[in-house]
Order: sequence, then structure tokens, then C-alpha cells
Amino acid sequence: MIVFPNCKINLGLQVRRRRADGYHDLETIFYPVPVYDMLEGIQVAGKGHITFTASGRAVTATPQQNLCFKAYGLLQGRFPDLPSVALHLHKVLPSGAGLGGGSADAAFTLMLLNEKLGLGLSTDELAALALQLGSDCPFFLYNRPGFASGRGERIEALALDLSGYWLQLVHTGLHIPTSAAFSRVRPDDDRPSLRTLATLPVAQWRDTLHNDFEDSVFPQYPELAELKQDLYDRGACYAAMTGSGSAVFGIFPKEHTEIASSYPPDYFVRSIRL
Repeated sequence: MIVFPNCKINLGLQVRRRRADGYHDLETIFYPVPVYDMLEGIQVAGKGHITFTASGRAVTATPQQNLCFKAYGLLQGRFPDLPSVALHLHKVLPSGAGLGGGSADAAFTLMLLNEKLGLGLSTDELAALALQLGSDCPFFLYNRPGFASGRGERIEALALDLSGYWLQLVHTGLHIPTSAAFSRVRPDDDRPSLRTLATLPVAQWRDTLHNDFEDSVFPQYPELAELKQDLYDRGACYAAMTGSGSAVFGIFPKEHTEIASSYPPDYFVRSIRL
């Protein structure tokens, strides 16, 4: 059985407040994007064993550290006699880019095994397991535009449709530590919610939506600020960094016939019509 885990972008990201447990309460808009990894799973003889292999872009150093491997372990805790499987991940999406590729792989592993092995878990039950792997993992089980709050784990469906717009994703290859992304963020709970702002016309997003992590990341990595500006200079109606970085995206008007670019060949660049 083969599935195709997709990525996401964050349409704005607000750090609202610091919590007593040391985490931060966030608000963001998750939007699914049709750029994919490929994951294949087959049942093999035996019980309780997983073989994990990967190709394409480099993934986590050992199979045991990979979220696909850990997803199998969560199901095994629920089903002690879980059949053995072999998983192969072909990695297309860059890691550490804020695109949620690893989270998507984990969520799709849960869905694949649930269907392939006939486990009968509901989407909500899978989401509860996925949350143990990452705050944004449950999003990929529903895979529709959503308003996320808390640590990103509370997701509400959002009536937001960008069909027909062009999207360009650009990742330079930079990896930004989470500590660096949070280093200059100033939580602010006294501003309009992204749930409200996202209902505005896309043409107004440039002046209303903002990713708070840009305040930390851009001074440390000015090339990313320049990349965002380049997207605006080429006609994007909205551009931003996604997640805590470092991929940057631009949303271009529907009337564009194509999205040209001249980025270095080692950049990850995808131009698609949503």
C-alpha cells in the first residue's frame, strides 16, 4: 500500500502567551499543500517487528528516531499482537523547513497501518495517538484548512479556500534551531485573533497576517528576509516564512499564468497552482 504525505504552510503565526508549563500558546492557520513524500507499507511474516528504510533526501540518522518508526510503536502499544510490517519512505520534502514533512509522514503511517492492518481506529482516535508524536501531527489526519491554537494541537476546521491561487515554496537549506526561533519572540495576547484575520481578502493579508518567528529569524538570517521581499517584488499578494522556518512561500494572484524563478539549483523550489 502506498500513500503520499503532503506538506503544509502556516498562514500567519502568533505567539500569544507563555504558559506555566514552559510552552507557549500559539495561533496559526494550517493550510495543506500538494507537495508530497511517498510512503509504502507492506505486511510481512511475524508480529511486533518493523523494518524501516528510506531513500531520497536524508532523514533522521537511525530508523528508531524516525517518526514513522515511532508511529508503529504507538500502535503496537495499543495492539500488542500487531503484525510485522516493512515501511519504506521516499523523502522529497526538506526536513527542518517548517513544512511539517516529518509530522505528515508520521500521521500517514498511522493511517496506512490502520487501513492496511484493519485496526478499525477512527480519525479522532488516530489523532490522539498522533499528538504524542508532535503538536501538528493531528492536522494531517484531517488535512483541511484549520485554525490551530494551544501548542498547535487544538485544530478547528476553517472555511478557507485558496483554489486557483499560485503558490511558490522556497527552502534555502538553512536549518534553524527552535531556540533561535524563539529567542526574540515577544508574546502578545492583545491583538486580533488569526481566526478573524484569515477571513479577510487575500489582498489584505500582507498588512494583517504575520509570522512572529520572523522577528527572531530574519535578523539572524537576513537572506530569508530578502527572499520574502523577492517574492513580493515578483508579484506575490502574500508572502511569509512558514512555521519556525526556514522555508518561505509566496501566494500569487489567480491571473498569473506561471511563476518564474531564478534561485540557485540547490534550493528546494516548487511552484504549484492550488
